[in-house]
Amino acid sequence: MTVERAIEETIMSLLAIRGRDKTICPSEAAREVSPSDWRDLMDATRAVAARLANEGRIEVTQQGQLIDPLSAQGPVRLRLPLE
Repeated sequence: MTVERAIEETIMSLLAIRGRDKTICPSEAAREVSPSDWRDLMDATRAVAARLANEGRIEVTQQGQLIDPLSAQGPVRLRLPLE
């Protein structure tokens, strides 16, 4: 399994456990995939999150507002689509 696939599965699993009205931080997924080297996975985790958002599978928010994941700077949160 590729790292990107592991990140994708972890994001979707964490969101399913949390439920539709809750969010996760991308770092939570990175920590699950590689507890000791999670910081090294953050760029890949944000890229996977952006792809999942573009596919409509998740939403990316910042300060509670939907944002374009590709232009986001600073901390973001991930959630399942509310609709």
